[in-house]
Amino acid sequence: MEVQYRIRRPIPLEARFQIRGFTVLLGRSGAGKTTLLKALAGLLPAEGTPFAGLPPERRPVGYLPQDLALFPHLTAWENVAFPLKGKGRKAEALALLERVGLLEHAHKRPQALSGGQRQRVALARALARRPELLLLDEPTSALDPLTKAGVLGELVDLIRKEGLPALAVSHDPLLAGMADWLLVMGRGRILQEGPPAEVLSAPRSVGVARLLGYENLFPVRVAEGGVVAGGVPLRLALPPWARPGQEAWLGVRAEEVLVVREDRPPPRENVLEGVLSRLHPEGLAYRARFEGPLSLEVLLPRHVQERLRLAAGRRVRVVLKPRYLHLMPGEAEEVL
Repeated sequence: MEVQYRIRRPIPLEARFQIRGFTVLLGRSGAGKTTLLKALAGLLPAEGTPFAGLPPERRPVGYLPQDLALFPHLTAWENVAFPLKGKGRKAEALALLERVGLLEHAHKRPQALSGGQRQRVALARALARRPELLLLDEPTSALDPLTKAGVLGELVDLIRKEGLPALAVSHDPLLAGMADWLLVMGRGRILQEGPPAEVLSAPRSVGVARLLGYENLFPVRVAEGGVVAGGVPLRLALPPWARPGQEAWLGVRAEEVLVVREDRPPPRENVLEGVLSRLHPEGLAYRARFEGPLSLEVLLPRHVQERLRLAAGRRVRVVLKPRYLHLMPGEAEEVL
């Protein structure tokens, strides 16, 4: 499904993109994600396709708002049956709840259900409209962080089984990793779209890289066979657009900054020596700050920290392997 929308208020926005399977739209708060979703649902005025000119009640769209908008005084099946008509409303609602795995909870009210179960009730109610498109607004916002990944995985699997195109807007990179197609929004437009692995590994601009969680970003000058970052020469394969003397941005993920083991021969290039100014646990990993010729955020897997037994204040060497360095066009003063 191709979307082409122009929105004038509450914020100016112009977007053209594809929805392919379970599609995720990433962007910061205020970027216009929810505005675009509401326009597709017919809740805000917009120009474009699809569904141009149709009122909300005539659009073949199932909409799951951020708060899910379930009626607290109605049971699960009554919530699902709300958009249905006719004598078979209850039987159809129960069949929809069975499709999302909640038939045994049909007579419970929303407050008696978990966050994931409430999402599935909202999904069943959206399916009751027999939609051609599903819209999900920030589906991770109301979920327990400890169970979020599992709940989202179940929800996305259910949507895929229905075979419906879906657009979920979020600022959560976890959801991006579950997508079939990934969109990145900024400055009131789509900055990049494509398969998630491609977008996450090769952002086209420093603005997209920031949105995708690149913590180490440096203005650089292109040189023969690499770049110079803060006076530090780094070797990497240059993309076709890069020319010596050109300003650009260099990005490397924190988890791809590697600490050099002292019991092995050092790498031949891009080795930096410095001090770990801090080191602390972060979930099952360890986060460190490296201060040397460049300042770098480092995310160490637990098994690496257990082997190296690093500590704050220790001198170490890190390596920036060329295959993990990503060069992007852009001037040094560019900001998102």
